[in-house]
Amino acid sequence: LFDGVYPFYPQQRKAAVFDVSTIIVIVVFLALACSFLLIIPGIRGRARLYWTLRVLLSLFVGVVIVVVQFTGDWETGWVQANTSYKSFSAAQVSADIGLHIGLAGLNVTLRGNPVRQINETINYNEHFPWSFGADYDLSYSQGLQKGLPSPILYVAEKFSRQSPCAVHGQYRIAGHYASAMLWVAFCTWVIANILFSMPVLVYGGYMLLVTGAFMIFSLLSFSTVRNSPTCLIQIGARTLHVAYGGSFWLMLAVGLLCFVAGVTIVAMHHLNLDLLKTFFDLREDKAEECQEMPEVLINPHVSNGL
Repeated sequence: LFDGVYPFYPQQRKAAVFDVSTIIVIVVFLALACSFLLIIPGIRGRARLYWTLRVLLSLFVGVVIVVVQFTGDWETGWVQANTSYKSFSAAQVSADIGLHIGLAGLNVTLRGNPVRQINETINYNEHFPWSFGADYDLSYSQGLQKGLPSPILYVAEKFSRQSPCAVHGQYRIAGHYASAMLWVAFCTWVIANILFSMPVLVYGGYMLLVTGAFMIFSLLSFSTVRNSPTCLIQIGARTLHVAYGGSFWLMLAVGLLCFVAGVTIVAMHHLNLDLLKTFFDLREDKAEECQEMPEVLINPHVSNGL
């Protein structure tokens, strides 16, 4: 026992892609979506469809901007290899080794193939943070003290400060600036929604373009790590390669969606403003615009001279 916990895990283990923060964000946005669906029956006519489309797309963009801050699959890689399991031991295991890189750190996954080998259950997932305020080398030292398997420590050592690969600083700075730009994109997304609720739709379109621009800037910031020299991660006879993961491509798709939506709104403002106001349910009633002359009643009993 280690502080009353068996075998080596006194702290909570972090999931590779989803963690508690991600789940909280998703639940909050789902609550907002469900609240809107409760009031949607009160909207009449075709405006109900327009409101549903606008609100759900807007919430989707917002939840993606926030969730990718906490996901760990901006870059991912898997390899299956026969490797040593522990230091100072000749025992070999067949395992799948995964590397999941996010903005705030990385996860190393080790899963036996099969899971039960050498009288042990081989199923590990360890998180090593590098965000500002976190100490990556301390997490690595704690992994050494806990006696983590050799493949996990080997992969984690490649991203430490003392590693000859010298990629720790690049990933840390790139992740920090990418996260900062995403928070700016979230603020511009909020401003765009405020402008869309007012009769200034074209400015909401411009702000939506700014939101998409900051999303793309965050991707460019994270992509700068590709300019650093590659460092081979050799596990047994196999090499672990990483590529852009689901969060990266999802952010790219949402950023392009914001660009397309912003350009469409700006173009409709100049080409067909009435249709744009109809979509946003801001079109004034034609009866009020016409302001017809009220009907005049003449009393026939009154003489013409009066």
